[in-house]
Amino acid sequence: MPYVDRQNRICGFLDIEENENSGKFLRRYFILDTREDSFVWYMDNPQNLPSGSSRVGAIKLTYISKVSDATKLRPKAEFCFVMNAGMRKYFLQANDQQDLVEWVNVLNKAIKITVSICFYFFKFNIWK
Repeated sequence: MPYVDRQNRICGFLDIEENENSGKFLRRYFILDTREDSFVWYMDNPQNLPSGSSRVGAIKLTYISKVSDATKLRPKAEFCFVMNAGMRKYFLQANDQQDLVEWVNVLNKAIKITVSICFYFFKFNIWK
């Protein structure tokens, strides 16, 4: 279940298909940080990892165009959703249906905020 940490980021565990079309999902700890425009994942909660451990993967929120339920695309993967990011689709699995709905909602909300901010900066020519 996603939760808000002390730094006001959305965090929690999901399974991700790190190698596209492999069908193999790996358990990872995700952090959605709208201030840093990023959705990153680690082997475990960074608090449980040795100091200096690096992240496993990351996506800038501005690259994500859509997040949606993928249970019909991946019928064998329960509670699956997909993130469209550029030319790649990232498939993730939540723990249950409620978890799936919450992650899809927070991710879609985050990418809408990011797109709105970018539009504002471009519209008023204050992007540097």
